[in-house]
Amino acid sequence: MTSIDLNADLGEGFGRWRLTDDERLLSVVTSANVACGFHAGDASTMRRVCELAAGRGVRIGAQVSYRDLAGFGRRAMDVPPAELAAEVAYQIGALEVFARAAGSRVAYVKPHGALYNRVVRDEEQAGAVVDGVLLADATLPVLGLPGSRLLELAGKAGLPMVTEAFADRAYTDGGTLVPRRQEGAVVTDPQSVVARSVDLARHGEVDARSGRRIEVRARSLCLHGDTPGAVDLARRVRDALEASGVRVEAFV
Repeated sequence: MTSIDLNADLGEGFGRWRLTDDERLLSVVTSANVACGFHAGDASTMRRVCELAAGRGVRIGAQVSYRDLAGFGRRAMDVPPAELAAEVAYQIGALEVFARAAGSRVAYVKPHGALYNRVVRDEEQAGAVVDGVLLADATLPVLGLPGSRLLELAGKAGLPMVTEAFADRAYTDGGTLVPRRQEGAVVTDPQSVVARSVDLARHGEVDARSGRRIEVRARSLCLHGDTPGAVDLARRVRDALEASGVRVEAFV
């Protein structure tokens, strides 16, 4: 039977402000990408989400990013490699404290926002992320885009690589994500998102923005939690996957 992991970005709040419906999303997903305080999240939020995830058997992942609270981690930044590696390790370590306190552990690492897009092609920044993961825990899987420099360098360093796809993001013909600043970068029609999810899981294919059918082989499917109706859409995606014979389970 075909299987796939469902991951979502959680803990994306700060102080009294909350962006994602963490508790309800944790009833749908199998892996939680928890913000570690650099683009969103704080100590109380990380602790709360780790407790909720551990209680539901959901795997906890460190969603590391550039230090950019004001821009939600989506602004391009140039961070020296040694500094970026240290900041990646710092974020993983902070989340690990709360994961272990909840009876779980950090099970994988996924970059966020501008950093995620940067390490698809930028070898220096990708190498810095890998160095940061190695510094924190040399056994942690790295979640990223198929064909990215990040996964290539992670594999060379001996880190487990996990490929990821996005049902609600538009793709270029080359298999990369259309930048959010471009029109049509986010797929908003629920029926399209559901259909694309099943295609990705069962066939490893998706329609690019041009209409061309492209191959995207992924072990994990990302469901964004910061969009309107995110929880209901996530439930529809999971129900459709299971109805089509796809087993939904964590990759670790």
